[in-house]
Amino acid sequence: MDLLSSLKMAWQSLLVNKMRSFLTMLGVIIGVGAVIIMVALSQGTASGITDRISSMGSNLLTITAGGSSGPIRGVSTARLTNADVEAIRSLPLVKYVAPESSINSATIAAGSATWTTTVDGTSPELQSIKDWPTELGDFFTASDINGMTRVAVLGSTVATNLFKTTNNAVGQTIKINGLSFTVIGVLTTKGSTMGSDQDDIIYIPLSTAQQRLLGSTTVRSINVQAASEEALTPLKDYISTLLRQRHRLAATADDDFRIRDMAEVLSTVQDTTKMLTFLLGGIAAVSLLVGGIGIMNIMLVSVTERTREIGIRMAIGATTRAILTQFLIESLVLCFIGGLIGVLLGWGVAEILSAVASLKIKVAPWLVALSMGFAIMIGVFFGYYPARKAANLNPIDALRFE
Repeated sequence: MDLLSSLKMAWQSLLVNKMRSFLTMLGVIIGVGAVIIMVALSQGTASGITDRISSMGSNLLTITAGGSSGPIRGVSTARLTNADVEAIRSLPLVKYVAPESSINSATIAAGSATWTTTVDGTSPELQSIKDWPTELGDFFTASDINGMTRVAVLGSTVATNLFKTTNNAVGQTIKINGLSFTVIGVLTTKGSTMGSDQDDIIYIPLSTAQQRLLGSTTVRSINVQAASEEALTPLKDYISTLLRQRHRLAATADDDFRIRDMAEVLSTVQDTTKMLTFLLGGIAAVSLLVGGIGIMNIMLVSVTERTREIGIRMAIGATTRAILTQFLIESLVLCFIGGLIGVLLGWGVAEILSAVASLKIKVAPWLVALSMGFAIMIGVFFGYYPARKAANLNPIDALRFE
């Protein structure tokens, strides 16, 4: 009996008990769908985190005030200053340095419109570090820093909420906590990452933020971009030595600052998300195994119900191999159709989650192929025993079966 005839007979056998066939496939459908959803969700989350870290800049070190192991002596007064920033600029292997001092939940007003957002005082180098060009107008310059000018560069979300559109924002006057600023630029849209809107921010000159809004010469953090990836480790050591000297820390004293290597953070996140992907995929695959057990049980029932049919087929010349092939193909057809429905179900749910949770969830072709391959393997593995049992029936005993 050829393969086409076996497929036709398997299909007709499954159609005889449509509901039972569907319920048998349900375990595979749920299993494959769960694998697709879990792995796609894990990868989408990892992609969102990776994009967020990458958007901070490449070859980047971020320095913040405070010890790395909780409260220590001197941490309560630990701080980073403009002088620290200038000292770091003079170090070798440094490409860009951009200090930041933020004002969280600042009230922004433009005419009758108001908005609450983060205002970040920084230097022009931040635009180069983040590779974030302006859509309209320009970023502020070093002369704005020196002159403490009251100019602002808006993220597209802020511009849209204050002026309905980004097109007419440049040249307008806004008030930040009651202080007037002139809008000189609007940044290109970066979008949301992990539920956080990167465009909901305003940048102003650091000197203006310190003198006009914060009343302090300290900085919250210092972003340092190395000249190359290879320069990150030696530059980190240079900065640590420099700041310890400037802060006059004893040899036995802990650092009163933290230096984060974003490349290390990114590597750690990627390793963690890989483990999470395997874990979630493994948990979801368990349901596929349960579905396979269900298929084996139903196939055993089917063999028992069709014992007389098997005997008749053997009596008219059907070989052991033909009987084995028929029942094995029935199991494979169940798993293939169930896997296909499971892929469509998982793909649909992943797209819905992507839209609702603002995650970059995409079902990769390799994930579909892996899920379908696993479903087919389940069909072969759990279908072989019932098929072998059917093929080994004694024709005379099978014909006598009632």
